[in-house]
Amino acid sequence: MALSSHTHSFSVLSVSKTAENGNGRRRARMVVKMAASTSEMAAAFEEGQLQRPKWSGKTPLSRLVGALIAFKPLSSVLKLGARQVLIRTAEKGDIPWREMTKEILESDVYKELESIQNPSLVYPDYYLNPFHAYDEGNLSWLAAAEAEPATMSMVRRAIPNASTVDEANQVVRGNWLQAIEQHHLQYSRTTIIRDILDIGCSVGVSTRFLADKFPSSNVTGLDLSPYFLSVAQYKEKKKGPRKNPIKWMHANAEDTGFAPQSFDLVSISYVFHECPERAIINILKEAFKLLRPGGTIVVSDQSPKSKILQEMSPVLFTLLKSTEPFLDEYHLTDLEGRMKGVGFINVQTGLTDPRHRTLTATVPC
Repeated sequence: MALSSHTHSFSVLSVSKTAENGNGRRRARMVVKMAASTSEMAAAFEEGQLQRPKWSGKTPLSRLVGALIAFKPLSSVLKLGARQVLIRTAEKGDIPWREMTKEILESDVYKELESIQNPSLVYPDYYLNPFHAYDEGNLSWLAAAEAEPATMSMVRRAIPNASTVDEANQVVRGNWLQAIEQHHLQYSRTTIIRDILDIGCSVGVSTRFLADKFPSSNVTGLDLSPYFLSVAQYKEKKKGPRKNPIKWMHANAEDTGFAPQSFDLVSISYVFHECPERAIINILKEAFKLLRPGGTIVVSDQSPKSKILQEMSPVLFTLLKSTEPFLDEYHLTDLEGRMKGVGFINVQTGLTDPRHRTLTATVPC
């Protein structure tokens, strides 16, 4: 898909509260600010005064929380608490978590597994950890069934003043997509995006946003979980045919099996905080290999510099860390430096919502 030459400036979307309406209730509205760069986009959201939260990395507080989590009887309680908080928070935000989960689990989604799963795939050791309070981590039907409401809840938490999930997505996903479009237009040798790879696509939420934004592009979603991919394929089939159907690939992002220079855009959304640094480096190397000259990589994930994350309450950050075994390692990783070390140029980074940063970079021509 060719990017318009008229998209040289973009709207940075954020949400703020207005005065009370006629019914005495506060409502949210979209505030549009024009931005000419990722750094200007980041200025719309507030960074904290630290490089990373005190509860992450190798600080005394982080070590204390780590010791508590390592105590198995307490760890089980924390994971249960984290799960309950996730569900309760989602349903308070009008996200029907239990209903959405039940709908998937009682559907024909299981029929998709055979066509998706690569039985010869060997899972990396880090992926077998119990992520997100699931004993089987991402390798379970329950995790797959709950992935979309969990993603919706994440978006609502990022934009708490939004009145709906769709409005929150206009900020979170809208700014992310604008960062992609802006970077590729500015730094690529071509405005055309023919082929897109969405690494760590989960149940296909980000993949569908990419396919909707770039309808003429060939989009592939890749993930290590065949259960997530089965849900992605099932939900995509229910939405009806596209001009260019999304392809789903069960593979390891560190060694995808794709030929070099197969893609113009590689996207990695909310993946790296679940990876040890060695895996992050390997995935970046693979992305660099897969991109054509002038191709763009985009990485979105938690921002250690987020003021909201830095000021998170002890209860919440303890619950968070109990479900994310590699969070400390992610916060200590110099992601910009690692991208440059792999060979990427034009590395840009900034907050695209109050909690998350988006990094964009280019493969040299």
